[in-house]
Amino acid sequence: MARTALLAMDLQLHHLARLPADYLPHAVHALGTARAAGVPVIHVALRLRPGHLDVHPRNKIFGSLPSHLYTADDPGTAIHPDVAPAEGETVVYKNRVSAFAGNNLQQLLAVQDIDHLVLAGVSTAGIVLSTALQAADLDYQVTVLSDACADPNPALHHTLVTDVLPRRGGVATVEQWAHILNATL
Repeated sequence: MARTALLAMDLQLHHLARLPADYLPHAVHALGTARAAGVPVIHVALRLRPGHLDVHPRNKIFGSLPSHLYTADDPGTAIHPDVAPAEGETVVYKNRVSAFAGNNLQQLLAVQDIDHLVLAGVSTAGIVLSTALQAADLDYQVTVLSDACADPNPALHHTLVTDVLPRRGGVATVEQWAHILNATL
């Protein structure tokens, strides 16, 4: 049986401000489901170096950001309090789109013998897509929680969770995932 972890990705104040208010309860539900089932939760957040020394100006996503955003001193970089890490949960900081970029996430997963990643976060076209593709290439089993992911472009979110991401792994709602977890307990 696969050892599973939930990656709660980019659930930061800046990111969530661009989404409808009805998204956050789905992310809260995903974390509650994982915690109740004893599934490890790993929080992944974007954090850049002061002055963005780790961002190349050619980088289309990060190169034009004002240099004070997404640094340790930026209050908008905080993980939303409703989905904040519980005691003992790991927080990993990344410096690009994928959850694996610029950190030791893969090592942390290997140490825990995790081979199934369940993805929740924002945005679907950003960290969710990049992480799902990289995780599949790294031979992880991947499940995307369609209602615990969101994108500022709802049509793009729909296309990704119905047409693109199922080619690399599973897609389920939080309720469907909860049912699967309860069936295996």
